[in-house]
Amino acid sequence: MTGAEFGFLMFGAMIVLLAIRVPIGIAMLATGVAGYVTLTGWSPLLNYLKTVAYSRFSVYDLSVIPMFLLMGQFASRGGLSKSLFDAANALIGHWRGGVAMAAVGACAGFGAICGSSLATAATMGQVALPELRRLNYQPALATGTLAAGGTLGILIPPSIVLVVYAILAEQNIAKLFMAAFVPGIIAALGYMLAIAIYVRVKPGSGPAGDHHTWPQRLRALKDVWPVLTLFLVVIGGIYGGLFTPTEAAAIGTVGALFFAVWLGGMRWGGLVESLYGTAEAAGMIFLILLGADVLNVFLALTQMPAEMAQWVGGSGLSPLAVMFAIIAIYVVLGCLMDSLSMILLTMPIFLPVVARLDYWGLNPTDKSIWFGILALMVVEIGLITPPVGMNVYIINSLARDVPMSETFKGVVPFLLSDAVRVTLLVFFPILSLWLVRVLA
Repeated sequence: MTGAEFGFLMFGAMIVLLAIRVPIGIAMLATGVAGYVTLTGWSPLLNYLKTVAYSRFSVYDLSVIPMFLLMGQFASRGGLSKSLFDAANALIGHWRGGVAMAAVGACAGFGAICGSSLATAATMGQVALPELRRLNYQPALATGTLAAGGTLGILIPPSIVLVVYAILAEQNIAKLFMAAFVPGIIAALGYMLAIAIYVRVKPGSGPAGDHHTWPQRLRALKDVWPVLTLFLVVIGGIYGGLFTPTEAAAIGTVGALFFAVWLGGMRWGGLVESLYGTAEAAGMIFLILLGADVLNVFLALTQMPAEMAQWVGGSGLSPLAVMFAIIAIYVVLGCLMDSLSMILLTMPIFLPVVARLDYWGLNPTDKSIWFGILALMVVEIGLITPPVGMNVYIINSLARDVPMSETFKGVVPFLLSDAVRVTLLVFFPILSLWLVRVLA
């Protein structure tokens, strides 16, 4: 058996572990250790393990992860999400399907200070679902909108998954944040368009909400200033050259805590829960990172990624055929695991393949940035596809009277919107690279 064949065999074994619900971090670590020992023995493995944890976790850029997580926790528990929904609802809630569109807009705004899809879905679900119920929105549309809107949390910067990708691909975090802006706006507008079409195809599914006067709208907009301030300080500070992403995350975390306490949404119990929630999420992410490091070293020993890239390069397949095959694999994997796990698991294999192919004449850096945004857009689809669909499970835990099957039906229009958006980005990389080139 060749090294590459052994690599594929162990990769298959890891998929089996995932299928029997072994946590992804443990599955990657166990597979990497078993394969490493088989190829080299115990002594080289122990020699590697004594330094890998320190070398991984001492990376300065990783400190941005727990801080963005904590900022999201403070924003979620501090009541900053309600002002976003109220402002969007005041502006467009009187349209047919307008309250659902307002929920999407609020998800996009909250994603700009959160960075987590699950937190965005859970928080905005608690805020928007009662209003959607009051107006007798079709249950499938109401829950489907909130599940899909939550996916904007990892696309609108700052994004935890983008930070991890930047570290794996050795790319600039700020540039990846810039590259995600236009696709994120397109995603939000595409979801709103999907709602507008849905409520016209099925009249009565999304009735118009209350009409607000301009003074009421201005008051609602005025209440958004804490969120807008956080966004401008964090993202504006990064792009203005005032802060590094890590410094911006620290300042944003302190700012989110200040606003949460000042607005009355944060008490001592909420602070403790925020710290515990951040520690739990960060610990899970760091365990996955450690498992990915061990697995990737084993795969490098087998030469599987290099041989696969060489095979694809000599297969005669067009670059676009390879890209759409990668997208199809991501869609399938999205039915089995979460977005961060997919990125960590597949980047060591797919990134070398993409790097060897010519896409629209892009240079290596632009290609890595474009592929990172494209991969992020595809893996977010996994958050609303069965059987895992973590956002769907979160929303259904808030709407227990709505069958899971109804929510999955409700996300179909948004999946169609996702398909159009992914296709646009494949053929027009400038959608993700334009802002990078303008502001770089």
